[in-house]
Amino acid sequence: MSRILVVEDQSDLADLVARNLTIEGFEVRTVGDGRAALPLIKSWHPDLVILDLMLPGMDGYEVLRGLRGFDRRLPVIILSARGEEADKVRGFRLDADQYVTKPFGLLELLERVHALLRRAAAADDEAPSETLAFGDIVIDTSAHTVTRGGEPVTLTPKAFALLVALVRHDGAVVHRTALLREVWGYQALVLSRTVDSHIAELRRKIEDDPANPRHILTVFKTGYRFDR
Repeated sequence: MSRILVVEDQSDLADLVARNLTIEGFEVRTVGDGRAALPLIKSWHPDLVILDLMLPGMDGYEVLRGLRGFDRRLPVIILSARGEEADKVRGFRLDADQYVTKPFGLLELLERVHALLRRAAAADDEAPSETLAFGDIVIDTSAHTVTRGGEPVTLTPKAFALLVALVRHDGAVVHRTALLREVWGYQALVLSRTVDSHIAELRRKIEDDPANPRHILTVFKTGYRFDR
C-alpha cells in the first residue's frame, strides 16, 4: 500500500483529499504546518507528497527545498491558489513533479497521484545500469549519478532526466514539447520556460563555458540538440 502525505493547513480540504485517497486504497497522513512536514517525511517515508504552498511556520517552497536536500526522487504535487507563471516556474525549479491550482477537481488530482506513482514504480523497475559518456562526463542511469572529470556533479532529478533524454537522442533536434512529454510525462501543465531553466542548470554544471556551450546546443525557435 502506497503512503501519501498531505501537507495542507486548510483542515476541511486536507480531510477531503485524505478521505478520497483512502478510498483509492492509499495509506494517508495529513499535517498542517510546514515545519512539521519535514520530520514526518523523514520518519514515515511516504511514496508521494501533496504539498500546499501557503503554510504556517514554513511555506511550501521551503518545505520542498528542505525535502530535496535529503530525497531528490520523492514525487511531489504542489497545491496552490496562485496560478501565476512565476510561481509555477519557481516550484518546478525546486523539482516539483506537478502543480495543481486551487480550486481543483478531485478526479484530476487522483489521476495525477496514480500517474506519478506508476512512473516512480516504472523507474524502480528500469533495465540494468547503462553508462553514457561524452567528453569528461560519465552518466550512470541506474545509480542516477553524473561525474565530470571523476568528480560528482549534483543535479536535480528532472535535470538528470533531461540530460539523459538529450544524450539518448544523440544529435537529433528535440522540440521543447517532446522534452516536456519525455521528462515530465505531460506537456500542457508544464511551461516551456521550465525546460529552459533546467537546460541552464545543466550548462552551468557540465559545460566549460555555459554562455558558449559545446554539448547542449539551442536550436532557435525549436528546442535543443546534444553534440558529443
